[in-house]
Amino acid sequence: MVRQHVSRTCASRSVAALVMVAASVLSGCTTYTVRPADTASEPVVARTVNQDQNVVTAKMATAREELGQMVALQDRLYRIAAPLLINNADLCRSQARNLLGFTAKNRYSYSGEYVDAATAVLNYGDRLEVASVLAGSGAAKAGLKQGDILLEAGGKPLPTGPNAETQAAAILGPLASNSKTLNLMVERKNTNVPLKLPVTRACAFKIDIGNADTINAYSDGQRVLITRGMVNFAQTDEAIAYVLAKDMAHNILGHAAITRSAYTVGGIIDNLVAIRPDTSLLIGSAGVKPMPQELDGAADRLSLYMVARAGYSTAGARAFWQRLATQYPATVLNGYTANHPGVSYRLSVIDKTVADIRSKQSSNKPLIP
Repeated sequence: MVRQHVSRTCASRSVAALVMVAASVLSGCTTYTVRPADTASEPVVARTVNQDQNVVTAKMATAREELGQMVALQDRLYRIAAPLLINNADLCRSQARNLLGFTAKNRYSYSGEYVDAATAVLNYGDRLEVASVLAGSGAAKAGLKQGDILLEAGGKPLPTGPNAETQAAAILGPLASNSKTLNLMVERKNTNVPLKLPVTRACAFKIDIGNADTINAYSDGQRVLITRGMVNFAQTDEAIAYVLAKDMAHNILGHAAITRSAYTVGGIIDNLVAIRPDTSLLIGSAGVKPMPQELDGAADRLSLYMVARAGYSTAGARAFWQRLATQYPATVLNGYTANHPGVSYRLSVIDKTVADIRSKQSSNKPLIP
């Protein structure tokens, strides 16, 4: 009985301790070696341990693959969004802020088995590392690089360990708001490197990838989320820019507040940013009411100006939105067209706006909507 109890303990530890490094879990179990008097039972014990080892290894492999894919998609969104955020600061009105132009993470920016996946895939430890640098930002111009380890900001040591990301934001935010430049000390290849970052005026919208294969995008007044499914459908950077700009425009125009959907959409975004969201919450319309066509048309108009000002072409906008509505009509619940059903009205607004933009571009007039 004692031998059986020890074996079960080892098995349960392997399954429950997925948040630990896989090698540590496995070695921890193998220290409880059971040598039963009845040698016939030995293969059973070995088989149980091996099965648990396989479960842990498979879980870790899956976590690494999922995390790698998510980070690659997020990096792509940042790159596409950069000119939309920076070149349209004046259109964002009160939602423009002084930004430093980079994000920083450590292994504790993730949860569960992804803590160890972040170490294995991204080489993250306890210290904050630069995860992305916004193209065209002051951080990019100052030479900040992905992988730089943050040491000090404005002469203040930056935190490490759990909650470091949140604690650092509390230090960096006021520094960016109250000065035109930020003195930053980073470690790069084991050498301390001082940098002077000019702050960047930009639309202060958080851009997120949604971990779902539904074809949709959401905005709650402060954030913009585009699903993995929408990225795969859009395919090109230009088409993704159409989607991002459209939801930025909804935020600028205050449509989440007007339609009283900020709380509902905010909950959807909170769910979809998880690496493994609860997709059952997306059944049906997920509580989202269709956007009135007049509001949608206003967002289409503003978004196309934002796209043009960011250096993207508006020529393919009509074809993209029409293709989306054709392949995923309003009858496809929890799809983009179901939430934005005024397709004919929107296409007419897009046609007129693209013509207006071309006219202003040809006569060198400012692209002001």
